[in-house]
Amino acid sequence: MTRSMQAVAYTRPSTLESAPGGQRLGLETSRGTTPHGVEDHPRFFAGFLTSPQVASAGLLAVADVASARYYQRQLRSSLDPVVTGNGDRLRFESFSGCGGVYARLDVLKAGLDGGEVGHGTTNVDVNNPLRDALSRIGSDDPLHLRVGPDEMAVTTLDGPVVEKKVPLPDRWLRGFAEAQVTAAGFDLRAELPAAEAVRFLRSLPRAGARGASRGAQWVVPAGRVLRPTTRPVPGAVCLPGPERLIALQRVLRHASALRVYGPALTGSAAAASAWEVVLPGMRLTLTLSPEASRGFSGEGGVLDALATDEAAEDAELTAVLLAWEPRIDVGDLSAASGLSAERVRAALVRLGTSGRVGYDTAEAAYFHRELPYDAERVERHNPRLRAARDLVSAGAVVLDGVLGTVTAQDGHAHRVRDDTGVLSCSCLWWAKYRGGRGPCKHALAVRMVRRGALSGQAEVLLDGGAR
Repeated sequence: MTRSMQAVAYTRPSTLESAPGGQRLGLETSRGTTPHGVEDHPRFFAGFLTSPQVASAGLLAVADVASARYYQRQLRSSLDPVVTGNGDRLRFESFSGCGGVYARLDVLKAGLDGGEVGHGTTNVDVNNPLRDALSRIGSDDPLHLRVGPDEMAVTTLDGPVVEKKVPLPDRWLRGFAEAQVTAAGFDLRAELPAAEAVRFLRSLPRAGARGASRGAQWVVPAGRVLRPTTRPVPGAVCLPGPERLIALQRVLRHASALRVYGPALTGSAAAASAWEVVLPGMRLTLTLSPEASRGFSGEGGVLDALATDEAAEDAELTAVLLAWEPRIDVGDLSAASGLSAERVRAALVRLGTSGRVGYDTAEAAYFHRELPYDAERVERHNPRLRAARDLVSAGAVVLDGVLGTVTAQDGHAHRVRDDTGVLSCSCLWWAKYRGGRGPCKHALAVRMVRRGALSGQAEVLLDGGAR
């Protein structure tokens, strides 16, 4: 696994301080992107939280996931959450160190009072002393929130005084991309009222011995409750590694509902799902990978989009039209760009691979953000994509009608077949996953060569018409 270290610098540690008339929560920001370009310490909000206890618990839940590993728990993990200002809300996001759990707290307009929300994305410092202080908030006394340096610090900064160096595994960065692609295929499957939501979540098992996962379970909506089922019957939702929902315990007593999202199950294989707790003026969502030992980074949902030159060009055009919207309207982007809705969606997937968009299951829409990392390397370091391009460069692909033959480096020839648009392969990867984790390197290579051949034919036709 490729890893690098990145310095995350803050002007000072984030703190919770007593002040006349209430408390002040100062969340310090690092280097990030805004509409004005890259800023060292952007400022996104200064105002009050309408539900301080709820916001504190939600922020702690996001921090819990950022510092957790739900698989191979003996390894340490510590990644500062990401904050995005979308003009009408603040989004706090994190990813578990194992790459299998994505958390997001959306503090909506109703949860904020007395200040304008800026635009941009950066890291936010959530240190251990701050976590301790937030966990002791016991009342809804007024709580002033500042995201970014205070006004005096903005004008007197001599440079960062607090610096952390955090490991950034490529699979963690790829996970951000894959999670939004996966979530875009979800639909709302169930909604539970507060009492039933609390009962259900508190009944879930904790991690077993040495943190071992209990594996995938299934639940089926029955009225306003969720009932366990031993197999994925029609309408069921997969709950993979139920102990990974433990971070939701932080906010249960404030919940008004639990919403469950997932894909339509077509077989017995485990599937990803999203679990959203509805809070006063906020939403806390955990998205789980199909297995505790299986991070989002290897799901392969973005590979087809990464393999096309057309999507790369469309993504460049689409990126220019993004404006930190909390809800990206595909129709509006289609009209503004002149691209079809299908090509806009492919472009958004492409932008997601560099952390430039996320997906909100509650609103069934993409949103604009810019991860504060060198996320462009996600494409360069994707092993299947890199292997497919190597096969194409080596001339290992031969097309034959609906078939393609790919001779791998070991000399074995693999047959790739097109079954109504879905490329299957004779390799072990396809035999094991049957497309459940995206295309294999051979199918990707065939798709690249096919597109190159079609582009060449189109150029010949255009040249012939010109003559």
